[in-house]
Amino acid sequence: MSFLEHQGRTLCYRLLGDPAKPLMLLAHPLGMNQTVWDEMLPALLGHFRTLTWDLPGHGSSSAWPEQAVTAADLAAEALTLAAVAGAERFHFVGTSIGGIIGQQLLCQAPERLDSVTLTNTGAVIGTPEAWQLRAGNVRARGLAAMAHEIVPRWFGAAAREQQPALLAGWTVAMARGDAHSYAQLCEMLAGTDFRDTLGRPDVPIRLVAGADDLATPPESLASLARITGAPSPEVLEHVGHVPSVECPERLAERLLRHPERE
Repeated sequence: MSFLEHQGRTLCYRLLGDPAKPLMLLAHPLGMNQTVWDEMLPALLGHFRTLTWDLPGHGSSSAWPEQAVTAADLAAEALTLAAVAGAERFHFVGTSIGGIIGQQLLCQAPERLDSVTLTNTGAVIGTPEAWQLRAGNVRARGLAAMAHEIVPRWFGAAAREQQPALLAGWTVAMARGDAHSYAQLCEMLAGTDFRDTLGRPDVPIRLVAGADDLATPPESLASLARITGAPSPEVLEHVGHVPSVECPERLAERLLRHPERE
């Protein structure tokens, strides 16, 4: 685990693998941390150098300051980390808010991208009203109180029924996050909409959905396919919002047969 000072904040990241291999950045969902990718790394490291990091106020990255955070701010962190790895170009994988970062990179710096995989995300996620409500509740009640309500929504029925310890563990992890940063990211999501700005970038794009995802159902990814001209999303059955945790082998296999590698 390594740390970087960027714009007055500390970013926690892990850069693993052979520097001669192509770089892959992986961005985690809201409320989680970079360990969501751990079960996939052994498969990926045979083909890629990997860089994972913690979003503001998540894991071991420092909190976001008082001013509003934007998707461009988060994309700038990703580009800074790619520079630390010495990579002019890289593959990008993002889930949920991580997918928002990927879409911002497609708009802002497509020339830096060898490929983009967006999972369990959308050009717009939820409604502004719902995100503003959650931000207010998190500020008023704290993440520890909210985690018990939010975490079960991340996972499909199979994981909820068969792996109760998984939900309990991620509830602890979310509860330890910074409530201010989480609320700021909710407010960012309330105001983020790529439907009219994303276009059809000249970058290979893969879309992956979970059949049991409540937050970003398969139609959310199908809409992204229509907007970007990407192939239709691959839908993972019996999977919710976090395939890297629920079915890491299946997701890794899809990344290893990305069109850019065929």
